[in-house]
Amino acid sequence: MKKDTTINEKTRILVALSGGVDSSIAAALLKEAGNLIEGAIMVFEGVKQENIELAAGVARCLGIPFHCVDLEKEFKELIVSNFAAEYGRGRTPNPCVLCNKLLKFDLLLKKTELKNIGRFATGHYAHIEEKHDRYLVKRGRDKNEQSYFLYRLSQEQLSKTILPLGEFTKEEVRKMARRHGLPTAKRKKSQDACFIREGDYASFLRKLLPEKPGPIVNEEGKTVGHHKGIIYYTIGQRHGLGISHKYPYYVTHIDAATNTIHVGERKEVFKRQLIASDLNFIPFNTLERSLEVTAKVRYFSPLSAATIEPLDKNGVRVIFEKPQWAITPGQSIVFYQDDLVIGGGTIEKSLD
Repeated sequence: MKKDTTINEKTRILVALSGGVDSSIAAALLKEAGNLIEGAIMVFEGVKQENIELAAGVARCLGIPFHCVDLEKEFKELIVSNFAAEYGRGRTPNPCVLCNKLLKFDLLLKKTELKNIGRFATGHYAHIEEKHDRYLVKRGRDKNEQSYFLYRLSQEQLSKTILPLGEFTKEEVRKMARRHGLPTAKRKKSQDACFIREGDYASFLRKLLPEKPGPIVNEEGKTVGHHKGIIYYTIGQRHGLGISHKYPYYVTHIDAATNTIHVGERKEVFKRQLIASDLNFIPFNTLERSLEVTAKVRYFSPLSAATIEPLDKNGVRVIFEKPQWAITPGQSIVFYQDDLVIGGGTIEKSLD
């Protein structure tokens, strides 16, 4: 059994179940290793009843206690409100990163109010290691490993967390789920924003923010079209602009103050520098000097060589060796050295 599945058996472990195959196998591995575990699922608007029933089914199959934890109020106040506010500012937020920090790795454990629960586990494909009195996050083995979503976790949160799937691939996890006879074995991959049904961002945002049409201008400042509201656009977007041009136009900038969408040709979407804030570093507390790293500006972006330079108490300049596609304010940038997560922050703006 992998070393990060065996914990002092006197300590109970709460496993965050989602109704998916990954969290199910995380629970199965920990139970198989002789740990005392319980399962819990976060419940809020947008979580499908099917997910709750599947998570409960996994708990029954494994013979472990199961809890539905109502986080509706906190989810609206902390995640949905931020999500809407960011789109209203012309930014594209990453709700999963914030949800991990504030809800899944924090309030879920606290609100169960269970005694003797000392550790917490999820089905993320990543590693946590202790070294020199610091808890470190490392990339998982799977090609779609998920260390990117964990960069904001604090040392206290990391000290309590177990990630049993870091050494496995998705294919291996599915095989284990079939072998254990779990009801989630054939479950498809979940969508990014679990609270938005069928990925329909437009319908969700219309309920929270006003539609305010405005101009679309090119790099020369000429009005070339009109948009139906900045909440429907993101950097790098090509479709839905409704503009005829000899070359395709892409969104290059969203100016919420003037309610203007800026567009340009494909080459104008590539940028080499950015400013990031709201930083969290994992191997150390503060970036004191320039550091060579690899970085990604969104989850599915490839890692790219860069230098990060401290600007102030909570800001850095990131300079890439090669221009990056569609650097988007509101998204997370995460820094690595080899497999080690150095940390990350929220993109504020791109620079040429």
